[in-house]
Amino acid sequence: MNTLRIIIALSIAATATAVTLNTNFAWKQLDFVWDSPEQRENAIKDGQFIQAHNVPVGVARWKNKVFVSMPRWKKGVASALNYVDVDGAPDQPLKPYPSMADNLVPDAANELPSNRSIVSVFRVFVDVCDRLWVQDSGIADVFGARNEITNPSIAIFDLNTDQLIHRHFFTKTGNAFKENSFFGNIVVEVDKDNCDDAYAYAADVARPGIVVYSLKQDASWRVEHLYFHLEPLAGIFNVSGLDFQWADGVLGMALSEPRPDGYRTMYFHAFSSTKEFSVSTKVLRNWKPENMRELFYEFKYLGDRGPMTQATSSYYDPESKAVFYTQVCRDGVGCWNTNKPYTVENNPLVLNDPTNFEFTADLKLDSEGTLWVLTDKLPRYFYMTLDPDVINFRIMSVKAKDVIAGTTCE
Repeated sequence: MNTLRIIIALSIAATATAVTLNTNFAWKQLDFVWDSPEQRENAIKDGQFIQAHNVPVGVARWKNKVFVSMPRWKKGVASALNYVDVDGAPDQPLKPYPSMADNLVPDAANELPSNRSIVSVFRVFVDVCDRLWVQDSGIADVFGARNEITNPSIAIFDLNTDQLIHRHFFTKTGNAFKENSFFGNIVVEVDKDNCDDAYAYAADVARPGIVVYSLKQDASWRVEHLYFHLEPLAGIFNVSGLDFQWADGVLGMALSEPRPDGYRTMYFHAFSSTKEFSVSTKVLRNWKPENMRELFYEFKYLGDRGPMTQATSSYYDPESKAVFYTQVCRDGVGCWNTNKPYTVENNPLVLNDPTNFEFTADLKLDSEGTLWVLTDKLPRYFYMTLDPDVINFRIMSVKAKDVIAGTTCE
């Protein structure tokens, strides 16, 4: 803890500031690379592609690919897992991964067409073994008919071959997921010298809990704790003048480097919360429900970031010992140094520029120390309509060291 600095509020491309975020990609609406013009025409005709319903929420970079994921909030999301080329055009169409055929699953389907099929993806994670971990909720048309095509699952792809390595489905009998569960994030703990012994952590934002998956054991189990739940007053949001209420539980998760005991520290928070917590992955990996009471205090309360600091995502930088946070109600960057108390006063907003976007959906740090930030207008998508004549989605990047330069987190 003495070496951890937490950056809160990464949510904007700076204009008149010391740090400039590069806008790599920007779209008014999203389209895809289709197998043929006829395939696109048929998808539109059949309602499998409704362009205005495609909104990205997840980002991750691997070499020349920047992955972009999108849940099937509404009907007509043609491809939930995609990528764009780092050196490609800023408004290039998304390339379905691993293919359009694997993604173009009918909203009314009652089973997966194949084991490679992708239904609905909120977040993805690239590990040090060149693998893409995909958290698929299995649910289409979430805010409409809510068709649960299949159980939630984790699909793992070899990024060097684009082949599916393994897929693990959660089960209700194993208590991994519950009625109305919705998994919104995934992070992976693994050492590059022991790729088979990996652990994935999936956040259930709707029925607050974290599901732990062991690749070596091919087994998953659920961890529950009071700290995974929302704060009622923090469920009230105001983004660019739009008021709404969300009751989302644990969503943000960030893993430190290995500690002396070989385990890592997970820093986590509920989306509808301004408080931060931590726990050793030793607790999560060895969890037994019957030991819940004695393990309760292994989960630590770190502090409160202050009003309107709800964050969708976070990521730990082992180089600077900082955790970066998205922010949805404050368009800026602040920082906290753990040598000082975790208070509002010690979480200053150091950058502010609300001109380019409204809602920071996700961020990831790549292997080169570059932070990738995805922004969208999700509240407007939910409660209003998006203007197709303006930029609605951006992916930006900045060196992590540049963000913290000159701040108390450096």
